[in-house]
Amino acid sequence: MFNKTSHILEFDTIKTMLCERAVSDTAKAKLMMLAPFLSLSEVKLKIQETTEAKAILSSLGTPPLPSMKDMDKYLELASIGSMLTPEQLLFVASFLTATRRVKTYLLKAEFLQTEIAYYGNSFADLTSLAEEVNRCLRNNQVDDEASKELKGLRRRMEQIQTEIRSKLENLLKNKKEWFSESFISTRNGHYVLPVKKEHKNQVSGSTVDISSTGSTCFMVPNSVLKLEDELSLLKIEEENEVRRILYLLTGMIADASSDIHLNMQAMETLDILFAKAKLSMDMKAIPALMNHERRIVIKEGRHPLLNAKECVPLDFKLGEGIQGVVITGPNTGGKTVALKTVGILSLMAQCGLHVPCTEAELAMNNGVFCDIGDGQSITENLSTFSSHITNIIEILKNSNEESLVLMDELGSGTDPAEGMGIAIAILEELRMKNCLFVATTHYPEVKDYAAKTAGLINARMAFDKESLKPLYRLEIGEAGESCALYIAKRLGFPEAMLRRAHQEAYERNLSAGLRSSSKKTSAEDSNQASLPTVSAPAASRNLPENSYKNADSPAIDSNNSSFPTTILPRVEGEKKELSSNKSNLSLKYTIGDSVMVYPQKKIGIVFQISAEKGLIGVQMQKKKEFVNHKRLKLISKADNLYPPDYDFSIVFDTVANRKARHKMEKGHQPDLEIRYDPMNP
Repeated sequence: MFNKTSHILEFDTIKTMLCERAVSDTAKAKLMMLAPFLSLSEVKLKIQETTEAKAILSSLGTPPLPSMKDMDKYLELASIGSMLTPEQLLFVASFLTATRRVKTYLLKAEFLQTEIAYYGNSFADLTSLAEEVNRCLRNNQVDDEASKELKGLRRRMEQIQTEIRSKLENLLKNKKEWFSESFISTRNGHYVLPVKKEHKNQVSGSTVDISSTGSTCFMVPNSVLKLEDELSLLKIEEENEVRRILYLLTGMIADASSDIHLNMQAMETLDILFAKAKLSMDMKAIPALMNHERRIVIKEGRHPLLNAKECVPLDFKLGEGIQGVVITGPNTGGKTVALKTVGILSLMAQCGLHVPCTEAELAMNNGVFCDIGDGQSITENLSTFSSHITNIIEILKNSNEESLVLMDELGSGTDPAEGMGIAIAILEELRMKNCLFVATTHYPEVKDYAAKTAGLINARMAFDKESLKPLYRLEIGEAGESCALYIAKRLGFPEAMLRRAHQEAYERNLSAGLRSSSKKTSAEDSNQASLPTVSAPAASRNLPENSYKNADSPAIDSNNSSFPTTILPRVEGEKKELSSNKSNLSLKYTIGDSVMVYPQKKIGIVFQISAEKGLIGVQMQKKKEFVNHKRLKLISKADNLYPPDYDFSIVFDTVANRKARHKMEKGHQPDLEIRYDPMNP
């Protein structure tokens, strides 16, 4: 139901605002798929990333991120052997140059001691490739300096063209009466003279073209034909040399495609993070504290889509013995806005975004379910009441103790008496499910139910009776009034009609209630004296996995990892770059070290040190991979995680290999062998 909730709470608009602040199309596509994370550790990590990106943005300004448009297409063309055009090659070179600039930008940010600043170490250095492309190409053309051969060919072509023009100009000057014009022109790639038709036979040469009137023949004199032939051959050689250079540059791009893709992934991640940071700055938002204790505290919260200068801040609290809030008050008093504010801030925080508040503590939810709006549909033959009931049935089916439910105008759209009964029945069912919920209503009986029921509390939207204006301020603990009769009186509604309205609304209902109560037996009185109550909901730690789908990669936790997941303090001195020498790497990393792998920011354990190209073997989520040491950041040494002489085969080896090794230690086993594939444990 997330798509439906996202539409109702206008979270789609928030995602659109994020896309407007991103640069690359790939980042925009991922931001449009943004959805709440279900792991508390992952939500905290995403919020922390937004906080760090915001700190960098505030200190250094906007990062020089490239658009990367069509980069994937160009790399694919290069990989299949196609020849990239000069424009395409220069675009790739501009991306490589932007990568160097972003790396410099992040190096400047290292003084802030943020994790994001170390993304610069994950960029592959392709400066030489960018310089070679820029050396060979100028103004979307292959430059003369791209090769000695090309430079020689073009120099000879210029000499021949000069000779041709010189001979033709001499002929024009000496025989002016033969020609209709006094300048040299070109036809079909040849230098020609405009010869008058009557003097055609006096010029020895070949006719290339004739004017539309037929009075002028464009001829190539025999004296320059040989030079023309030589020029044509040189043009063919030039074209071949240009194609050779373009194929050479394309091949260099293809060879570096894996490193370019790595840089693109890192750039895309940064683009997403800085888009979130830009939105936080524009909204003057803050990071929310997240909890599993089913507690929501919002101080001076603002709906992100309302004008911050005109929006009245919302103070809201839920949890710690209060399971549900019933909001009452006059129409247009801001009840629905308060409802939506709680919902959209919860969604934003669980997606790793900052929220526009002065202070916020929000609960982790496996789903945010909404029944807001009349939902009428002519095509589906749904009235207001029908749409409400259909939606509520679906909500009750999918919600549980880890859900947040928001319901507007509960029980509306039908007979007031029956609507009131349905409203109370729905609230009781939600209360029995132990979920958090917020509902708005006009029914006085629902207010009474909330006041008498443990775990529920009334709230009202403040209303100025003097000015007849809503104050849009939520006051928790008191039930509100519709104020309809009071507003009607202040606006000049006739006194007699007001008395009749009061009689119908209150006196008749009161007398009917007294007559009804007199007919009850004492047993009925005993049964109806009070509604059942339950204690405040217990906080559950196990979130269902089917309510939301993560937009990013799944979080690492103790259920799917063979290594500790606690993020330990940064070890000092990790900025020092390691050489590819194995002995130096061994000083930095040892078997069993816990490390962070960038740009994916996955946690792993070192299982092998390799001298080849400075690679480190890292096991991540039961998968082994060799990673360049520059992409790693040490989290904790093995000495801090494991006891002395710890047998790492328990972590890295298969059960079959461990059994075989144990038998071999007892004696020779001719039929046993240990098979080990470092990349497939």
